[in-house]
Amino acid sequence: MEFNEDIEKQFFEKIKNIKDLSELKKIEIEYLGKKGIVQELYKKIKDLPEEKRKEFGEKVNNLRNIIESSIESTKAQLESSLADLKLSSEKIDVTLPGLHFQRGSIHVLTKVIEEVKSIFVSMGFDVFSGPDIEDDYYNFEALNIPEHHPARDMQDTFYLAQKILLRTQTSPMQIRIMKKLKPPIRMIAIGRCYRRDALDSSHSPQFHQVEGLVVDKGISFANLKATLSEFSKKMFGENTRIRFTPSYFPFVEPGSETSISCVICGGKGCPVCKYTGFLEMGGSGMVHPNVLRNVGIDPDEFQGFAFGWGIERIAMVKYGIPDIRYFYQNDLRFLKQF
Repeated sequence: MEFNEDIEKQFFEKIKNIKDLSELKKIEIEYLGKKGIVQELYKKIKDLPEEKRKEFGEKVNNLRNIIESSIESTKAQLESSLADLKLSSEKIDVTLPGLHFQRGSIHVLTKVIEEVKSIFVSMGFDVFSGPDIEDDYYNFEALNIPEHHPARDMQDTFYLAQKILLRTQTSPMQIRIMKKLKPPIRMIAIGRCYRRDALDSSHSPQFHQVEGLVVDKGISFANLKATLSEFSKKMFGENTRIRFTPSYFPFVEPGSETSISCVICGGKGCPVCKYTGFLEMGGSGMVHPNVLRNVGIDPDEFQGFAFGWGIERIAMVKYGIPDIRYFYQNDLRFLKQF
């Protein structure tokens, strides 16, 4: 029994200096593990005389209970101390000012795109999107732009491979939709376009465009004028006037440049509109009969009009933005205004 008392004394000597749970675990294994001291004492019982076994076994059980109780008590104390230490280190000073998180917002181009969609949807147009990487047929040939037309020049177009390129306009969607759907058609397509333009205040090698197309029986230039006039009034204000200037585009005949009355001076003339009273917005015209024939539509039965306006141009006019590069510089001082 002196052996048992020595074991208990040694145990308490070790446990009183414990400072963390890992040390306590080692002591627990040393005394209560499968090969620990207490288990070895149980093994000795079978070697004792029969009259000694009961008393020895009770003493070993008592030793085990004392050790288990002490370990549990010490463990609870250590966990409590660690919790207090953690709470103390993570204490929050409620008198400090709160953290300020900047709120994100919709990019001005996305905002304009959604507004353009909303206006045309209210006018009965369907919205489509198409691939940025186009086939030469859809981007040029089917749009009445023959093989040696200047628009195919390598200086104007990003070619990825022979006959494969980054679309220079959203007009290829006209062909895709007319091949897929039968008239009447009333659609817009919005997306990115790419041209090898030098980056300056009014040009960018990447830009966004909205393409419009209407094909039906009895469509005239008057329908085009009414549609763009209604859109312009909803986008820029009820007093906005629209002007068509004859121009050449291979896929429309007749074709025109479309302008709106200057939103700065109201059409009176100012430096922004170069004292003309109008701001150029994009091209438009009646769909060329060759384009209709290319998609299997009889131009004697159906007519159509089309237009293409730059989204950046719309945003610059609407919000008085002087430089197209602002849209892509990710300057928060600019973006926060919208």
